[in-house]
Amino acid sequence: MLPNIPLKNEFTAAADRIGPYVHRTPVMTCSAINEMTGANIYFKCENFQKAGAFKFRGACNRVFSLEAADAARGVVTHSSGNHAQALALAARMRGIPAHIVLPENAPAVKIDAVKGYGGKVVLCPPTLADREKTTRAIMEETGAYFIHPYNDAGILTGQGTCAMEIIGQGIAPDIIMTSVSGGGLLSGTALAADYFAPGTRVWGAEPAGADDARRSLETGTIQPCLEPDTIADGLRASLGDVTFPIIKEKVEKILTCSEAGIVRAMKTVWERMKIVAETSGVVPLAVIMEHPEAFKGKTVAVVISGGNVDLNRLPWQA
Repeated sequence: MLPNIPLKNEFTAAADRIGPYVHRTPVMTCSAINEMTGANIYFKCENFQKAGAFKFRGACNRVFSLEAADAARGVVTHSSGNHAQALALAARMRGIPAHIVLPENAPAVKIDAVKGYGGKVVLCPPTLADREKTTRAIMEETGAYFIHPYNDAGILTGQGTCAMEIIGQGIAPDIIMTSVSGGGLLSGTALAADYFAPGTRVWGAEPAGADDARRSLETGTIQPCLEPDTIADGLRASLGDVTFPIIKEKVEKILTCSEAGIVRAMKTVWERMKIVAETSGVVPLAVIMEHPEAFKGKTVAVVISGGNVDLNRLPWQA
């Protein structure tokens, strides 16, 4: 057993804690996609989650598990992705401040979304060092509690409730597959499957241009994501020292896909299923479409991790 990892009862507690606040997202199927791939695929649609992504589960669990004294000081994070919006919304629901450090080159749509959820946006130069420096300054000034986007036991436990729902929705998948960036969703899914559906395999999916998780799993040590080259903008982070040990022990394999495959998968979901999914959210389907032999005849639960898309910058537009 891995040391210092969330136990089964902590996942159950997380599901109870966030139950009043999160959406129990639907599971959808598509016969056309099944025919294309030869697999029996169930899509867990976290693109319909509050704030548009699975990230709300972890943020909600973390915010609502804070002691009253810690919560009163507010929370802070640095993120230009879905975690920023999710944390701002969770904090608003608890009635506490949320300080969100964003790079000054962040798209206006993301800045507006965080503000719309009540987050106090602080802009900084677009480097990790500047983001961390700005975050520390806010913590020193306000006493705000730092919540990491993924490398946090409470975050990954919240993310694992997605897999718990899949299992509770009457699906008995051979494989549960999620995309992987920092590893919060994948590690939480792996633990939840181990606790609640022993025997179900958990696989990861990532772009070939940001394959640090695949290399980390193969080498047994964290390989940093130094120069990611992918349109899947939510999958450019490196694994953390909390998430990687779980992935190393509980995830069977990580497969990659091409950039063209991501675009193809995204168009397929939009055209065939009539739902909005973001590039990062369709990477598992892109992997299945590019490696059909690995999935033929199998029942696969795929997490569509989010649907936050800039409609003015779709990847198939010139």
